[in-house]
Amino acid sequence: MANIVLRLPQACTIADALILGAQQCLLAHVDSDQTNANGHALVDAKIDAQVLLCAVLDCNRAYLHTWSDKTLSDTQSAKYQQFIQQRSSGKPVAYILGYQEFYGREFLVSSATLIPRPETEQLVDVIIDKIADLSEIAKTGESPESANVDVITARLLDLGTGTGAIAISAALECPSIRVQAVDFVPAAVALAKQNAQRLIPNHAERVTILQSDWFTQVSGTFDIIVSNPPYVEPDSEYLVQGDVRFEPDTALTAADNGLADIKLIVEQAPGYLDKGGWLLIEHGYQQADRIQQLFTAKGFSQVATLCDYAQHPRVTLGQKIT
Repeated sequence: MANIVLRLPQACTIADALILGAQQCLLAHVDSDQTNANGHALVDAKIDAQVLLCAVLDCNRAYLHTWSDKTLSDTQSAKYQQFIQQRSSGKPVAYILGYQEFYGREFLVSSATLIPRPETEQLVDVIIDKIADLSEIAKTGESPESANVDVITARLLDLGTGTGAIAISAALECPSIRVQAVDFVPAAVALAKQNAQRLIPNHAERVTILQSDWFTQVSGTFDIIVSNPPYVEPDSEYLVQGDVRFEPDTALTAADNGLADIKLIVEQAPGYLDKGGWLLIEHGYQQADRIQQLFTAKGFSQVATLCDYAQHPRVTLGQKIT
């Protein structure tokens, strides 16, 4: 990748900074994937430049357009140039800034974790729906299998929590639930705890975050188990494209064509689910059929796969009935 240093002109306006920054950010999108050398790459580069300049100016995007003729200070120009240089080398915007928005909140991120992605927000949507269903069942007693579900003490387990984005978002959206979140990587556990402390006032009472190799340190049973585990094949071309080049391989790849960790989770999850509980797993868009087979073979009912916002098969779920 070419090492071209961005030099902003003297008395550079916001409008000029955005144009020059987008041109430089384009390197991160085109050089990493030549098939992306199109209009989508340019749109992404413009967004990168806007997000980075907003961070420098501590403003929102509307400010950039309203005050496009405003001149940057020398300090602002220097910081923006530093950010753009990092992005042009391919470093993800989230790692440059140290945070990423997820479900309307800013989560701290680091190179020890995956960057939370918009498609993973669907898992939180499904959790909210299932908690609502379980709560209604608890009130009406419609299902004998789930009659023990208490709206006050519904329990969620998040396996491979990373930044804690799924677990913390679910806890905030469903204030009645109690959450246990685990990760094998100590740095990820520390980061998730930091995010919980920042975002949940009474986090210690509602969210427990532990270091664990999947279920090894997990105790108790749960109404919902959720995971966004490693599911990329180790030899996938996807691993040399875009932001994933900078993300931890252990959080991305799994043996057995990307299915090793998912197989373990599906195999062991029933022992940690209450009757009527649900298992939710995010996966690759080409893995849905195989994962549905794993769920069915393990005795889950109502097995289904949901598509993400791009209409790619993304989340498979099933209910424990025995």
